[in-house]
Amino acid sequence: MHSFGYRLNGLLTFSLTILTIMCAIASLSDNLNTPSPSAEIQIININRFQKQPQGNDEVSLTMNISADLQSLFTWNTKQLFIFVAAEYETPKNSLNQVSLWDAIIIAKEHAKFWIHTSNKYRFVDQGNNLRGKEFNLTLHWHVMPKTGKMFADKIVLTGYSFPEEYR
Repeated sequence: MHSFGYRLNGLLTFSLTILTIMCAIASLSDNLNTPSPSAEIQIININRFQKQPQGNDEVSLTMNISADLQSLFTWNTKQLFIFVAAEYETPKNSLNQVSLWDAIIIAKEHAKFWIHTSNKYRFVDQGNNLRGKEFNLTLHWHVMPKTGKMFADKIVLTGYSFPEEYR
């Protein structure tokens, strides 16, 4: 006859095994989801484009950001972290990324949005490389699940360029 301790140990071991299997199945079920997010970013105005006293270029933009990220949400999604980055090349670096705006989306109902905003963070280039330079705006997202591994992806939007002269 088994004591109370043996029975409790057996019950806890069985419960944790079932919980582990359920978490693994939950995590694997996210692989069956094929998201189809969409985004569009429109630059309304370049508010400021100037050379700082240290010689660095600084830019302030006003943008309209619209996105439909609802397909990224499954029953296992806790939240999305999204951000818009400007990406461009300079003679010194093959890839420069500057974060302009970010947000956390905690519900599927809020994952389809339109926002009119200026860049939330300073857009400063180390040098005076931005005049007439073409750049991309990229919407990045990180899906944070309730259980399982995080994953990230992005949509690259091309065809933007800085003015030839400072304002």
